[in-house]
Amino acid sequence: MTTAPSERIDSVSAAAYRIRHHALTMGEVQGQGYVGQALGAADMLAVVYADQLRFRAEDPHWEARDRFLLSTGHYAIGHYAALAEAGIIPVQELDTYGSDNSRLPMSGMSTYTPGMEISGGSLGHGLSIAVGAALGLRYQGSAARVYNFLSDGELDEGSTWEAAMGAHHHQLGNLTAMVDINALQADGKTDTVLRTEPVTEKWEAFGWYTQRVDGNDVGALLAAFDNAAAQAAAVGRPSVILCDTKVGRGVPLLEQREKAHFMRIEEHEWQICREELTAGYEGKAAR
Repeated sequence: MTTAPSERIDSVSAAAYRIRHHALTMGEVQGQGYVGQALGAADMLAVVYADQLRFRAEDPHWEARDRFLLSTGHYAIGHYAALAEAGIIPVQELDTYGSDNSRLPMSGMSTYTPGMEISGGSLGHGLSIAVGAALGLRYQGSAARVYNFLSDGELDEGSTWEAAMGAHHHQLGNLTAMVDINALQADGKTDTVLRTEPVTEKWEAFGWYTQRVDGNDVGALLAAFDNAAAQAAAVGRPSVILCDTKVGRGVPLLEQREKAHFMRIEEHEWQICREELTAGYEGKAAR
């Protein structure tokens, strides 16, 4: 596995820090929400939007763009933060998150938000849509790639594995899936709801080029995405990057929350969260 240059790691790490900051801004608007998932997945989103994805901020419907499909609609708070960091939506619009007439509903809706390719809600549909998108782009002769963001909870769904089998059958080398493995679902810890391990071996058995990395290690993520990009082709193996993450990453106060799937954060705690996030980022940058 190749190692990314330190300048590239620093640039993406800075984007991840800003994405986390944006997520806290939106969370404070509602006083609650899926903040923990946004913080945990920020490094993944930063690598995609700051380093990998081909897009035009001023033209979200650019025909030659790569497609990023958020299968987990409740992660929209993190996706909006990444869209703002990418310049696709204005940063100041984040203050409207979840409000009446906002383009930023709490669950992702493609009809409302620029840059949101699909609507989220019931889990388990994203990879099927991604398979169709990747196949359609290939038929069109497009060089665009499809990225699909999944959660480990979606691996409970049979439709996910049907789609995985279909992607291998059609040899969709233009498809990369990323799975946020944070070990937590609405009903409890993932391994108590439905054990899905050994996940790596399962994806490999379905014929995918499979990598598993620390999803909060920007250098490891960049290397994994570079490896997936090197595999990309109109016809070839689809790629999956399994990312072990921590809910609330970067904010120790929230990392330790027992009920972390949908967080309720007290009014006085938001500033503490920001201070912890900034201190942690500046401390790493100084080393």
